[in-house]
Amino acid sequence: MSDKTVLVTGAAGFIGFHVAQRLLSAGRNVVGLDIINDYYDPRLKEARLDILERQSNFTFVKLDLANRAATKSLFAEHRFPAVVHLAAQAGVRYSLQHPHAYVDANIEGFINVLEGCRHNDCKHLLFASSSSVYGANTKLPFSVQDNVDHPISLYAASKKANELMAHAYSHLYRIPATGLRFFTVYGPWGRPDMAMFIFAKAILGGTAIKLFNHGNMRRDFTYIDDVSQAVVRLMDLPPRGNPEWSGDKPDPASSAAPWKIYNVGNNRPEELTHVVSLLEKEFGRSAAKEMLPMQPGDVSATYADVEDLARDIGFRPATKIEDGIGRFAKWYREYHGI
Repeated sequence: MSDKTVLVTGAAGFIGFHVAQRLLSAGRNVVGLDIINDYYDPRLKEARLDILERQSNFTFVKLDLANRAATKSLFAEHRFPAVVHLAAQAGVRYSLQHPHAYVDANIEGFINVLEGCRHNDCKHLLFASSSSVYGANTKLPFSVQDNVDHPISLYAASKKANELMAHAYSHLYRIPATGLRFFTVYGPWGRPDMAMFIFAKAILGGTAIKLFNHGNMRRDFTYIDDVSQAVVRLMDLPPRGNPEWSGDKPDPASSAAPWKIYNVGNNRPEELTHVVSLLEKEFGRSAAKEMLPMQPGDVSATYADVEDLARDIGFRPATKIEDGIGRFAKWYREYHGI
């Protein structure tokens, strides 16, 4: 196995697809893993995968990470020096109706990845966490130095569990592990269950956009190219452990073990009503709006402190929402033949 080979789980997913593309363009060999489930339209996942499979340095493996034996065999065969683990059961709202899907994918799947890394000399595991871990916190911007012990959805709890599980393995087996708290990622090839896609579909279909908390919602929309760039830069910076870390006053974002947590966000929250107006402008149509109360498991605002990210890799996401929405709208029209 070449030291340039990277395992990207969830490679047919939104972030996984873009990370795999960036790695392939940089000359890395990528083994892309996905189960291609029906959480949203599999045709979108297959279209992403079709683009990746045109690259000679890409290999696709269809596998459910909750399958312990199959996952163990994959890691033993390839002995990946780097793993970017982005496969997960996503979505706050879906977790209210389908809790077991989160245990299967996000807990069982993750322990199998950790075991694969442990037994096959992985030099760096990067894994997706989420801004959802900030839960009931109200101090903004959200900082990785904040306590995150009050999740308000099972999805958030499963992502916090991933951070804790990774720390235990870093402590016990010295596996370098980096957790990435993503903030409302959007852009071309995005997920249909996320706000940008939902709003675009409603505007073009003439149906009402549901705005929860009566429209008083802010999200730290983070453009996908910024996200994939941050992930690839961090891949070559495995944590070594913080020599100044102390159990008397523990830093929640680092450890004496080779483990680190970063926020990956735009550092600029946007009102959802502003996002809708930008999409209306792009598509040349007005949207009907339905104002609704807050949903269970949701929060009114997200806003990322990204100073640690900027300090360590000299980069901070900075794509303006106007530019990102313009690129998303162009892709949306092309993909749907509008």
